[in-house]
Amino acid sequence: MTTPDFFRARLDAMIDLRHPLAVLATRMPWAQIEAALAPCLTRKDRQGRAIEGVDLFGPTTHVVGAGTSAAGRPRLPIRLMVGLLYLKHAFGESDETVVQRWAENPYWQFFCGSAYFETRLPCDPSGLTRFRRVLGDAGVEELLAKTIETAVSIKAIAPKDLERVIVDSTVQEKAIAYPTDSRLLDVARRKLVLLAKRAGLVLRQTFDKEGRSLKRRAGGYAHAKQFRRLRGVLKRQRTILGRVMRDLARRLPALPEDMQPIVTRWLERARRIHTQRPKDKNKLYALHAPEVECIGKGKARQPYEFGVKVGIATTERGNLIVGARAFPGNPYDGHTLAEQLEQATILMQDVKGAPKPHTAIVDLGYRGVEVPGVEIIHRGRIKRLSAHARRLLKRRQAIEPVIGHLKDDCGLRRNWLKGAEGDVLHPVLCAAGYNLRWLLRAVTRLGLKALFVFWMLIGMLGRVVSDAPACPQNQPLKAGN
Repeated sequence: MTTPDFFRARLDAMIDLRHPLAVLATRMPWAQIEAALAPCLTRKDRQGRAIEGVDLFGPTTHVVGAGTSAAGRPRLPIRLMVGLLYLKHAFGESDETVVQRWAENPYWQFFCGSAYFETRLPCDPSGLTRFRRVLGDAGVEELLAKTIETAVSIKAIAPKDLERVIVDSTVQEKAIAYPTDSRLLDVARRKLVLLAKRAGLVLRQTFDKEGRSLKRRAGGYAHAKQFRRLRGVLKRQRTILGRVMRDLARRLPALPEDMQPIVTRWLERARRIHTQRPKDKNKLYALHAPEVECIGKGKARQPYEFGVKVGIATTERGNLIVGARAFPGNPYDGHTLAEQLEQATILMQDVKGAPKPHTAIVDLGYRGVEVPGVEIIHRGRIKRLSAHARRLLKRRQAIEPVIGHLKDDCGLRRNWLKGAEGDVLHPVLCAAGYNLRWLLRAVTRLGLKALFVFWMLIGMLGRVVSDAPACPQNQPLKAGN
């Protein structure tokens, strides 16, 4: 309960409580979400380290960084942070814009549990980054699972509809520039020069002026399809990168101890770029994101995509997402089916009355694999399918617009989260945002249906009253009328 405040307006008196977001704010299992995520946010004791100091009484030993401190700002409510994550991916916002829109939108504040309208930002945008990191893989999957439970609890989807799922894969691209050889060589050289400058080292040559000229010439030769001249420019770029690498490696022992691991890591990445060739495997496609992979999905408009493969599972009816998972290493689609169904089963295990998925509708990319206890339907075995299975196979294409909305509306098209951990968290959060949009549409649909039934009953009652025999004027009603 909140204390009444005379100087601020209550949100429930400002907004329309029939708005889908306001209705959904009262239907989401916030208490269960907070109970599930609370263990991730508990304070943990820090192991201290002993240091020696000298004072008036001689050398003494102190313990630094031990235990926990009661000082500091109290943590923000879990519902607020979870609501911001839901809204961020439901409406395709960034960390910066979602907190700004929260301060302007009373419906968003009501959804996140606020009682009064606030004009200040709910938190710093970097707080969402730290909150995602604390939640981890299990925490974000819990957010996705609660959207599935809400869909069943408001009767927007029946538990039996969770028996059959449609599974497909797509590519979640990383936020990197297109990896051309010329650009990678130039970026690696400039990064090493910048590290040397920060460490206070003076290299023999930095090749800044020549590097800019070579980069411009490489772009011109590639545009004009003058590949022989382009190979000469790439050879020179590789040569000057090797000189900078060797010069920095010789001066590595002179660096401070805290800088040596950082410089060594970037030297190793620059060495990979320096030695790789066009036909090599396990190439480095981005200096700041070594986890990026090159994936070809057979698209004419985009032969190669740079990111990580993601599997999506939706219900056969309703197109509710019941599974989203990243698969590093670019595995064969069929080899990911068992893990995808396992995740969907785990996410639906707390839904009351929900059975285990026993039918998977897939495309030809999943042929050749068998999952115990699951019937796999694809058109490669069309002659052996029953009439019911053939009807189900026509629903396979229903997952394609779901993937399109995930990319265009919920942010799956480009992943801005850092590292391999960001590749794992981002598709699950995008799926939770898609399910939130799905729930908003379901609330609207169910509300319109209830309103239609209400007016239909009013109309029937009016017809009954109009069809009743009228009583003569000035004549008393008889007993029983």
